[in-house]
Amino acid sequence: MKRVWMLPMLFVLCGVGAATALALRGDPGTAAVLLPLFVLFAAVNSPVVFPRSITAEEARRRSAEDGRPVVFWRPGCAYCLRLRLRLGLGARRLHWVDIWRDAAGAALVREANDGNETVPTVLVAGRAHTNPDPAWVREQLPHSR
Repeated sequence: MKRVWMLPMLFVLCGVGAATALALRGDPGTAAVLLPLFVLFAAVNSPVVFPRSITAEEARRRSAEDGRPVVFWRPGCAYCLRLRLRLGLGARRLHWVDIWRDAAGAALVREANDGNETVPTVLVAGRAHTNPDPAWVREQLPHSR
């Protein structure tokens, strides 16, 4: 199993375990509420919520061509999820790099953040910005596209 799916699968397994325990103790109503919540947590922490990741090299190349920012992220990061959700449909216009899947992307993030893999790190015009405000990121999108 790939590392990016470990957290979502852990949420699902914990939800199934907790729901089963509650149902066996005679509380199926709570179990019926709890399991969907765990599945929801799994979904929002999965790679499915984020646009398809590309390599750091490809993202930088595309960004140089179209001027769109590059977002370095990782599954399970609450700040990355906040950025993604606050950007809404505009998130699809950014280039997303999962640092757990791309060693070069992780290295770039460490270089920009004093050796730490702090995400989201957004690259705009070759300059890294760590955990920027989503409204600011939205302003960095080219308006002509």
